Formats: sequence, C-alpha cells, structure tokens
Amino acid sequence: MTRVAQVMAGAEHGGAELFFERLCLALHDAGECVLPVIRSNPARAGILRAGGLQPRELPFGSAFDLLTRPRLRRILRGFAPQVVVSWMSRASLHMPRGDWVHVGRLGGYYRLRHYRHCDHLVGNTRGIVQWLRSRGWPESRTHYLPNFVQDMAGCPPAAGLPPGRPRLLALGRLHTDKGFDTLIRAMESLGSAVLVIAGIGPEENRLRTLARREGVADRVHFLGWRDDPGALLNAADVFVSSSRIEPLGNMVLEAWSAARPVVAVAAKGPAELIRHGHDGLLTPLEDVAALAEAIARVLDDPAGAAFMAKAGRERFLAEYSVEPVLARWRAFLNSVAEACR
Repeated sequence: MTRVAQVMAGAEHGGAELFFERLCLALHDAGECVLPVIRSNPARAGILRAGGLQPRELPFGSAFDLLTRPRLRRILRGFAPQVVVSWMSRASLHMPRGDWVHVGRLGGYYRLRHYRHCDHLVGNTRGIVQWLRSRGWPESRTHYLPNFVQDMAGCPPAAGLPPGRPRLLALGRLHTDKGFDTLIRAMESLGSAVLVIAGIGPEENRLRTLARREGVADRVHFLGWRDDPGALLNAADVFVSSSRIEPLGNMVLEAWSAARPVVAVAAKGPAELIRHGHDGLLTPLEDVAALAEAIARVLDDPAGAAFMAKAGRERFLAEYSVEPVLARWRAFLNSVAEACR
C-alpha cells in the first residue's frame, strides 16, 4: 500500500478535475491510502466523501495567497505521504518541500517554472512527455500515464434530442479553443444532419449568431451544461471533436467507450490518439471543407462507421479503461515510493 496525497487546485468543471476524482476513488478502491487536498469545492468534496475519502479543502489562491502553503504543509506532515501528486500549475505553485516524492502531473504544455522543485513529472500524452524531455527533463524523471474515462457503453440514449435526422454531437466549454465555429460553418454542407452542442462558456452568444448568419440555426442545438455525456453519446450518430487546442481529448476516449464513430480536427491530443481511417478520421485545423467532407463520409458509409466505432471501443478497453490505466498508476506510485526508501 502506498500513501499518496493528490493535490488539485483546479476549476469547478474540467477534464483534469474529473479524472482527478476518478483516479483518487479508483486508487482508494484498489487499497491505496489516498488523501485528496482540493481547492474549496463542496460538490467535489461530496463526490470524494461519498467514495470513502476524507478530502481537505484549502483556498489555493493566487501567488499572493500566503496562507495555503503553510496549511498544506501541516496537512501533508500530518498524513505523512510517501508520494504527493500536484495537479497542474496552481497546485504545484503552492506545494511545500517535504520528505516525500513530489510528482507534478501535467495535462498540457504548461509553464515549467512551477514544476522546478518536482522529483518527477507525469504527462497524460506521449507528446507532452516528449516536450518535457526536449526542455531538459531526463527520461528517468518523465513518465507517460494516460487517463481513463468512464465506460459509457450501454447508457440509455438521451431523450428530447431532434428526431429523424443524423445527429452530430460535440461536447466542451464554449471557448474559441474548442473550434465550434469551424463545426458550425461545416453544417452548411451537411443538410441532412443536426448538430447538438453540450457545454457552456463565453462564446455562446457569438456561436448562436454565427449559426444564424450561416443559415443553420434550425439545425444547431445548444444544450447548455450536461452531466450525462454517456446518454448523449449513445443518442448520437457521430461524435465530432473540432478543437483547435486539445492536449489530450478525453471526449474522444468517451466516444470510443460508447462505440461512436469519431471525426476530429487534428489538434495535438486527437492526432496522437486516433489512427486515421481505423478508429476515427482526422482533418486539418481550420479546414471547414475537410471537416464537412469527413463527417459526410461517416454518415454515408454505415459499414465504415461501424468498423471505426468497433475499433475505437477496442482501443478504449485495451488502453484507456480503468483496469490498464489504474495498473500503470499504481506501479508508478509504488516504484517512486520504493526508490526513496
């Protein structure tokens, strides 16, 4: 059994935050001794407590927050972890020194000055790990550990979605990084399909205006924030990832788990994940015509779509489901804990 503290100072919603919750609970269920330390968040604390953990909450403010670090130091000394994993930059900024192994976990291409005191760095894509090594971090201290996502196969399909036409699904924060504007522009050439977008964010009004200007507002449906991605995926014919910037792409993994065919813009994460023509289709960034053509190809070829969906499901089970990823995390935590004994 490894004593591990997991420190997360992230936002209310987000892919890293959701994986943090899943990993803490999975490690606990597997018999590891886990202490989550989180930025004050009653909902996240409730999820962790319901799973049998006792999270501690701290402010994790800006660099001028002088209270969090000494409080975190007291919490960690009381728990006496062998390993502390700090998730992303803000948690790493507030991390005190101690007689534990400090692991920084990165889900993107962050400023590395926040991680200079880490003993090891973990990236959730091979691309991130290669980038860390190109910045001078040695191979012995940089590690690839992927995410796992919930298995969404078999979820009852969501009710209330537009009937009678092929349904495209997009998930994510309504932000320019997610490229929903490109996807909306592609809809003009996909007259038989409707697009369902689940998410909230600062770009919603601009995207609605764009849909009206493109003449597709009647075929683009904004659902707002949803906590039932499995139901949405199982009601969709194609999942589309249109992100300009996507270091990993948990949504691709979720679509694979639900055996949905995937079309994705070739941002770094999806481009690493997807084997083009086998378990999904990739299109160039900012290419509206290519995105529309790829979606139409999937809609017009049910046999090919079924082949890609099956291949994606197989990739999920082999590489991105709970069992293989949890085994890798446990082996890593144990190895770095043993190395310092």
